[in-house]
Amino acid sequence: MRMVSRTPYVRSVPSSAPSTPGSATDVGPGYRDRLHWQRYQAFFPGALRLSVDNAPDEHWWRWRGLKVHVDRVDRPDAPAKVIALHGVGTYGRMLGPYGRLPALADLEYLAPDLPGFGLTGAPLLGAKYSDWVACVRDLVECERARDSRPVVLLGVSTGGRLAYDVAATTRVDGVIATCLADPSRDEVRRVLAARPEMARWSSLLSLVREPLSAARIPMHWLVNIAAVSNQSQYANLVWADELAGGCWISLRFARSCLASGPAVPPESFTETPLLLAHPDEDRWTPPLLSEGFFDRIAGPTRAAALRGAGHLPVEESGLADLDRAVRDFLDEFDLQ
Repeated sequence: MRMVSRTPYVRSVPSSAPSTPGSATDVGPGYRDRLHWQRYQAFFPGALRLSVDNAPDEHWWRWRGLKVHVDRVDRPDAPAKVIALHGVGTYGRMLGPYGRLPALADLEYLAPDLPGFGLTGAPLLGAKYSDWVACVRDLVECERARDSRPVVLLGVSTGGRLAYDVAATTRVDGVIATCLADPSRDEVRRVLAARPEMARWSSLLSLVREPLSAARIPMHWLVNIAAVSNQSQYANLVWADELAGGCWISLRFARSCLASGPAVPPESFTETPLLLAHPDEDRWTPPLLSEGFFDRIAGPTRAAALRGAGHLPVEESGLADLDRAVRDFLDEFDLQ
């Protein structure tokens, strides 16, 4: 068994550093009061479903003037930690069922709501994609300061690109991604957009100056939320969720997401083991878009197709494939 050294929570930190998480009850209402997430559970197999009784503990983490909501399942004796990263149009609590997969159920689990989504607010002028990268990078460093256990990033949807960018800029021990599409490429923007012709408009966003870039518009005006799941009822729930696909996003955030290329070219991503587990019936970001990027990665990689699964996998066949692929990946790189 891997020996684990632990350090206590830091009670005071420099103002430039992230704080350690505190109790959600000290800050305000959490997901015990915002219950839309419970409606998603019916689409997952029974063993993976969350309820009020088995949901992760809620914590708040003060980061750069924001109060970042973090779901957490503490397992002090777990050999490793997994940090689940949502993408555009979702939030941390929506990923809870993936944390209950047998391959991950014995690991310590965290899932932040990234700036502008879920219960985490955004800066006055709106978040940028670089804020997401910095937020997760600082969270990783905060967890490393607590103890020496390996940290694995699980990126779902555009959270896969985020996990890659974080791993390229700070040390983590593994990346699991369901999508690696690079939205700075024209063919990716065409499938991400609410309508393909809108991809041509993305260059116009660069002409929007401050403070006009703080203007907010409904997310479904820009991105193809309807393709988030092959289960139409699930996609409708995401569309109607004001914390997810029904939220409003700033032009600043949309511009930064579309304009940001990978933190490093895949040919320079050489250190961190990476698993691409892409749904094979993804109607939003087809597997070829991820595979073209994945095939260029120079470091250690594995790939798996999630049979019968859509962009956010809820189908039993795809979840079984994901569980198997994650277990094999963690075993191969001694991360569990």
